[in-house]
Parts: sequence; C-alpha cells; structure tokens
Amino acid sequence: MTMAERVAELVRIRQDVLDGVPAATDAQHAKGKLTARERIALLLDEGSFQEVEQLRRHRATGFGLEAKKPYTDGVITGWGTVEGRTVFVYAHDFRIFGGALGEAHATKIHKIMDMAIAAGAPLVSLNDGAGARIQEGVSALAGYGGIFQRNTRASGVIPQISVMLGPCAGGAAYSPALTDFVFMVRDTSQMFITGPDVVRAVTGEEITQNGLGGADVHAATSGVAHFAYDDEETCIAEVRYLLSMLPANNRATPPAAPCDDPVDRRTERLLDLVPLDGSRPYDMREVIEEVVDDGEHMEVHERWATSVITTLARLGGQVVGIVASQPRALAGVLDIHSSEKAARFVQMCDAFSIPLVTLVDVPGFLPGVDQEHGGIIRHGAKLLYAYCNATVPRISLILRKAYGGAYIVMDSQSIGADLTYAWPANEIAVMGAEGAANVVFRRQIAQAEDPEATREQLVKEYRAELMHPYYAAERGLVDDVIDPADTRATLITALAMLRTKHAATPTRKHGNPPM
Repeated sequence: MTMAERVAELVRIRQDVLDGVPAATDAQHAKGKLTARERIALLLDEGSFQEVEQLRRHRATGFGLEAKKPYTDGVITGWGTVEGRTVFVYAHDFRIFGGALGEAHATKIHKIMDMAIAAGAPLVSLNDGAGARIQEGVSALAGYGGIFQRNTRASGVIPQISVMLGPCAGGAAYSPALTDFVFMVRDTSQMFITGPDVVRAVTGEEITQNGLGGADVHAATSGVAHFAYDDEETCIAEVRYLLSMLPANNRATPPAAPCDDPVDRRTERLLDLVPLDGSRPYDMREVIEEVVDDGEHMEVHERWATSVITTLARLGGQVVGIVASQPRALAGVLDIHSSEKAARFVQMCDAFSIPLVTLVDVPGFLPGVDQEHGGIIRHGAKLLYAYCNATVPRISLILRKAYGGAYIVMDSQSIGADLTYAWPANEIAVMGAEGAANVVFRRQIAQAEDPEATREQLVKEYRAELMHPYYAAERGLVDDVIDPADTRATLITALAMLRTKHAATPTRKHGNPPM
C-alpha cells in the first residue's frame, strides 16, 4: 500500500467518525437535542477546533463490548478559540454508548483537563451522558474519581464551565458541582444523585425527572444551576458571552472591552429610582443597569436566593462583579441561601481577579426559627469569610439602610473594603430607629403619660443624633457621601486607581472557612 493510499484510508476513517451513524444522529435530533459536534461548532469560533484522540477506542471485553469499539469512545475532546481566546472542551456524544463513561472515555477527559490546566485556559464540558458504563464496572467509577480530582485541582486556577445538555445522574453530577458555573437547558437536561425510580422505591414519592432535577428546579430551588435557558443555541451563546467576561486563568486579568458609554455619564435617574422611605421597595437591577456600561450585565443565580443579586458587568470597559441587596425580595435581607450565593460569587471573583462592587440596602439578617436552626450563623459567616479573604479591589456603596451584622458582612470598611461610599439617604446603625428607641428608651416610654407620643419623639431624636447621613462619614467609616448622579463616574474612577492593588496575605496552606 502506498502513502497516498494510507492517507486516503485516514481521510475515509476521519469522515466516518465525523459523520457518525445517521440513525443515531436522527434519534438525537428527534429528542430536540444537537449532536456533540454541532454543540462544539456553536461554542467555538468557526474552524478553530483541534480534536485530540479522535481515533481512541476502548479495550474492554465482555458483555459484547469487544464487538463494539467505535472511535472516540463516546466523548469528543480538544481545544479551539472563543473570540480568538483559547478554550478547551470535552463533549459527551450520546450517540455512542449513550455518552456513558468508560476507562478510555475517562482517560480522554483526564488528558484534556490536564492540558487546560497546563495551558492556563478555560475548560468547558458539554454534558450529555448516561453515567458510568456499567459493563466496565469499577474502572468507570475510577474514571470519575480522576475527573473530580482534576476539577478540584483546577478550581480557582482556570475557569470551569459545565453545560448540561442531557441527563447527568449519580456520581457524575458531582463534577459539575465542583465547577465554577453550571448551565442547563429546560426539558432536555436533568441532574440528580438518585433518579425518580429510586426515590419512588425508597420514599414512595412520585416525581418526574424534570420535577426532581430539571433546569428550573436547579435554577430556582436547589441553586445547583447558575443559568437556565429554553434551547441549546441560546445556552451555548450565553456560555460564549460569559467566557468574554472571564480571564484565561488566575494569573491573568479579565479581558477589557472598548467602551462607548461615557465614563462621566451622570446617572440622574437614580435620584427618583430609589425612594427615600426605607420601607418602600424598588428593583436594584434598575440601579445596576443605570450604572454599568450600556446597561448590560450577566446575572448569576438570577432565580435562586433572590434577596441578593450577583452579576458580572463592565464599568469603563473593565469587568466587575457586583453583589447587591434586592429590596424587592424579602426587603433585601440576608438569609441562609442568599449568604451562600453571595459568598460563592465573591470567592469566584477573587479567584479570577475580578474587582468587587457591593451595593448595600440591607435591613439585617432574616429572623426566624427555621433560619437559626438551619445554621444562619455559619452560613452568614461564609459571606463574611469570603469578603475578608478577598484581595481584589473592593468598593461598597450604601444606598439607603445598612443595619446590624448585615451591614458589617456586606463588605463594610471594617472588614477590608478599600473604599466605602454612601448616598445622602444612608442610614447606618445597629438597627432601625424605631427598634432602637424601643430598646434604649423602653422604661422612659413605659413611664410616660403619652407613651406613643414619647416614643415618636425619641425615635426622631435617635435618628437625628445617631442615624443622620453623615454620622458614619464623620467617624471615617464612609470615605465620602456622593450625589447619586455621580455614582458611575465615582466607581469607575475609584476602580481605575485600585487596578494595581496588591494585598499581601499570610503564608498558609489554606484557610478553614465555615461550612
């Protein structure tokens, strides 16, 4: 056989691999799902994908496996670019063994993960698999162990994004849980440790796959999914957008973008958007959209723990992470879930050199037996720990109220915020004036001839003495009280100054954060 004939044979084999089995492709499309290669084509820049180990086959025997050895072994691995920046990817091919993981399959994933870590580039997994390949027994389980170990080693080193495009059950679900972001598609993707059949057998509960672990469940109830979309095309387009906001690795800075939105644009609308009355709600998203470049931001965990907003945006072309109270949900209180949500986001931003801006309008922590018994102390401490541990530029802005421990936790100056600003309507105190007066002047109010009138008078005095807008500024706990219309310009100017911030940290193996 000549070299030309060998090359022709190679071309034929490669084409067969790329085409796949038509019937399997049709079956995938019939479920409303794209094939693994179609997904990769949507994710990466056109013509940029470089496949690794395309001709890999498994070596397993028994249960008929020796007679079925398809190329790729059910997973496509390689690298390409997203907007010209290198990104590594692996995609389960459901057309082959249902995307189930065997020894060769796992080894391919291990290799591409190692390559991503070594190259210092993001890793995206396109998940659509039936779990461990039962015919290969413990070898398949060991393959998952290798993935988990690499997920952990890569954590905080390179961005890891899991895109759920099909089933993910059992131990396989722990890999996405170890990554930075989880995307899901409604109706076609599910994640659970034990499926509906096992739940029914053990507890007697009847539930569907989507009801147990669908995209909406994980986006709104469990908090496992950061993003949920109606179709694969939109989902993958949003993955590309997220990658445009993230650095390649923990040694790089987030990519800057040209900014046509004037840095000194006045945000006059904020004067009317936020009511002076601290008991009146408003949508903090509108504040964020007024301040950031072109009103664009990418909210993380939009539907879970909604009393706090966590979102990525740009200010003056530079990426920032924004943590913000949301007065429209539970008056913006911190509770167990919102503390966890914000803490995880702060840690992610700190790991990847994304400056933090905190917008504060918080009445405190949510009271209640369920919260206390659920461990609000340790969960709230997670957010406190995350902020105290963060070394990126940190700016906090107090819009209205900031009461009690929640004021401290929401990146107050006392826990290390580099700069703290406040609007003229700010109220910073241990608690609201009414509650404080009831405690401090309880006996005086009880003994008064007109207790209600006395209480109202003492509330006014307390507010005037200890809660006026300049009280914290006079004591150096707020760097400046600013006109809300200057918010955008103030933040961008401060962030530009802090861009070269360097914070020394004590030598240690790692901290021991609250769990």
